[in-house]
Amino acid sequence: MSSLRIVSLLPSATEIVCALGLENALVGITHECDYPAEIRNRPVLTASKIPGEQLPSRDIDHAVAESLAGHGGIYTLDEPLLASLKPDLVLTQELCAVCAVSYQEVQKAARVLDARARVISLEPVTLDGIFETILTVGEAAGIRARAEALVERLRSRLARVREKTAGLRRPRVFVSEWLDPFYAAGHWVAEQVLAAGGLEIFGRIGEKSVRVTMDEVASRRPEIVVLAPCGFYVGDIERELARVRFPAGWEELPAVASGQVWAVDASAYFSRPGPRVVEGVELLSGILHPDLFGAPDPSRARHVQSSTA
Repeated sequence: MSSLRIVSLLPSATEIVCALGLENALVGITHECDYPAEIRNRPVLTASKIPGEQLPSRDIDHAVAESLAGHGGIYTLDEPLLASLKPDLVLTQELCAVCAVSYQEVQKAARVLDARARVISLEPVTLDGIFETILTVGEAAGIRARAEALVERLRSRLARVREKTAGLRRPRVFVSEWLDPFYAAGHWVAEQVLAAGGLEIFGRIGEKSVRVTMDEVASRRPEIVVLAPCGFYVGDIERELARVRFPAGWEELPAVASGQVWAVDASAYFSRPGPRVVEGVELLSGILHPDLFGAPDPSRARHVQSSTA
């Protein structure tokens, strides 16, 4: 295990590797891998073709859609660097073309690697699926028992929240995975809300996120809105809200009228299928039931102001 060389081509895999104590084996990462901080000096193998930090949300959505419609990826992969790193294990995914470099591109690049190199695609769509990917990585790295212990700790924390919220009134929650346009949260996010003691109004557990209209949101009358745009932290959301104008009807939503609109660290706790999704559940429990769990840390989640066009 000491000589194992791992390349992670998605941030969640990087977090899994480090949570398993394998950070010293990590020899290559993506441009979006930012946690834990000590791995940020690793060689970076990917780059984005879209200057997201320079564009408003609607323009990013349009640019991504155009690129994918043209069957082009939105990331580049440094194949010569990948080959030079001589990894034993390459972790990637096929689940989402917006989340990481395409699996097909990774497979093509992997042909120049040593025959002993393994390419593993991680495809979780639920909380249980995320726990299974941790076990998969642990198995591939020869530390299955360590992975099982980590998963047991995560399941125990999740169970504690579920037990405390059992029987509580569940507020209606809208989690949007983008700001402009709205996207109903998919995959494990609605399940996170359920575990935290709420009901996500679109309830897309295990399904892809989808674009939704203001009318669709309004008809479900959310009592709490959680803004969790993929790849954003709280500060990013606050800066973006300064230039986003929500559609007519936004201010009439029960959540908006009562001041229950929250910005959260989506990258850390919701977007990435890694160990910190359990922290996301704990964070949501403070938003949904502050009397029971205490208000969330404002550095990770806080009330925000928004306005209509």
